[in-house]
Amino acid sequence: MMSRRRSVMSEDLKNELAKDLGFYDTVQQEGWGGIKAKDAGNMVKRAIQLAEQAARKS
Repeated sequence: MMSRRRSVMSEDLKNELAKDLGFYDTVQQEGWGGIKAKDAGNMVKRAIQLAEQAARKS
């Protein structure tokens, strides 16, 4: 039996990033497997930027 990897990002954060980056409709229609690798990379890049901004404010 294969175990699923736990996501580092919450589902809410992933959805917000998808909305901001313009591919939320694809996620709703096809699930996360339907997004392009480039979109996934941009989502991770944006999440890192947000984390760095939050760390600077602390």
